[in-house]
Amino acid sequence: MYKESTNVVVKHLVNRLRDVRTTSNEFRMTIEEISRIIASEALCDFETVSQNINTWQGPLDVKMIEVQKLVLVPILRAGEPMLTGILKTLPYARSGFLAMKRDEETSQSKLFYENIPSLEDKTVLLLDPMVATGGSLIDGIEYLKSKNPKRIICLNVLGSPYGVEKVQKAFPDVDMYIAQIDERLDENNYIRPGLGDAGDRAFNTN
Repeated sequence: MYKESTNVVVKHLVNRLRDVRTTSNEFRMTIEEISRIIASEALCDFETVSQNINTWQGPLDVKMIEVQKLVLVPILRAGEPMLTGILKTLPYARSGFLAMKRDEETSQSKLFYENIPSLEDKTVLLLDPMVATGGSLIDGIEYLKSKNPKRIICLNVLGSPYGVEKVQKAFPDVDMYIAQIDERLDENNYIRPGLGDAGDRAFNTN
């Protein structure tokens, strides 16, 4: 299942990302904001646990998200601002890391670094801003599935119809929550209208 956000605030923020006048710092902060919103949509029915907290009127039993059951895994480097944003909301969630690079000639991705905690009985939020051909996301999902997680949910900022369909066809059991699906891929496998290279724009390396 995939779900494209219909939130007008999310669409506003995506269009801020498209603007070439958006600085790298603003770009990262905007991705953080989008990530917090789509994470809240993805986790709207997530497991909760009872906790007793002290309030201004004394002890109170409340329901809290069971963050111990969550692992946040960004695909580096572009996924790092997504992790930063979600950790501001869920600071006690565990994190893991996948570093992948796309070959510009073949458009194939290669995994060259991983640091993943135990995923047994865990829900993984796989964070990847751009879903162009879907190659990196598919490789990331395939790798995480080898670690036997309970569930994988993908959070994405921008995608092409081709990439989203390809990921869903490869892994129909993986849910995708995406801020915006654009019109198409061009002949160079870039999303159109898109927003450029998210990693370059986030870290001012272009």
